Amino acid sequence: MLYPSVASLLKITGNHYSLVIATAKRARQIAGEAEKRGDLLADKPVKMAIEDICTGRVICVPSEDGIEEEF
Repeated sequence: MLYPSVASLLKITGNHYSLVIATAKRARQIAGEAEKRGDLLADKPVKMAIEDICTGRVICVPSEDGIEEEF
């Protein structure tokens, strides 16, 4: 079984589209920050982004033209 489950993530984000967009944006941010610092990541950025969404470090807020994240 996957942790966190997609069902639990959908309760947080509301729908699949919001989940995908929020995960992709956060993963790009994580990868970019690591590249600037020259760090090697222990986990993949997507996995880290999903964990951030699940734990509440990233909050998805719907806006008129898409999804906004608050970090």
